[in-house]
Amino acid sequence: MNLSLATAELTALIGSYMWPFFRIGALVMTAPLTGSTNVPVRVRLMLAVALTVLIAPLLPEVPAVDPFSWPALMIIFQQLVIGIAMGFALNLVFNAVITGGSVVAMQMGLGFASMVDPSNGTQVPVISQFYLMFSTLIFLGVDGHLLFLDMLAQSFIVLPVGPEGLDRDAFHAIALWGAQMFAAALWLALPAVIALLVVNSAFGAMARAAPQLNIFVIGFPLAILMGFVIILYLLPQVVDQFIRMLDDGFALIDRVLGGG
Repeated sequence: MNLSLATAELTALIGSYMWPFFRIGALVMTAPLTGSTNVPVRVRLMLAVALTVLIAPLLPEVPAVDPFSWPALMIIFQQLVIGIAMGFALNLVFNAVITGGSVVAMQMGLGFASMVDPSNGTQVPVISQFYLMFSTLIFLGVDGHLLFLDMLAQSFIVLPVGPEGLDRDAFHAIALWGAQMFAAALWLALPAVIALLVVNSAFGAMARAAPQLNIFVIGFPLAILMGFVIILYLLPQVVDQFIRMLDDGFALIDRVLGGG
């Protein structure tokens, strides 16, 4: 009797930390900032363990399931899916910023100037990298990392640990969110694109009026210069739109988890 009781208590203790760890670990591995390729895997793993140790004692009671049973595998799978979905939804916000920066770079003639994006490990235009760093500073400036931790802790209350996870409507909402983020990327780049289109149209009109002058020799560097000036004046709008997208992203996660 004492041995069986001790085994049950040990199983409950292990589960109270192990089940949340899979959700927290999946979120840390895929979320913005922590999911960057510049962050070593060991650092992400240590961060996931630290967050688990801090959050697990505050969570509701988790099911006492044998870690080596079939229900345990289902719980692990569901926690991984939930964590990945939450991190993916937030990552789409930053990817929208990168896409908007790529559109602006193409329009101002800097599409060829690229560098490695640390979050995805792919080549992106330098303007996209600037937008990404700028949005990262905004994210930290508005305490997005604290909202991130609060969202993580609240997810265990809204959607407790168990064999049941996200439903079909949740995945449909995330898919629609991806489409919405592509539209948001275009809206983010639209003012700069329109302004640069006016500049390029002016160069075209000048070349048409005075064909003997090689306007495009000075037009290309001038378009780049005007592009930087336009980006400078449009940065306040980028801040407002990025904060709006962040709010919508957190609201989407709350809705996907069943909180509203």
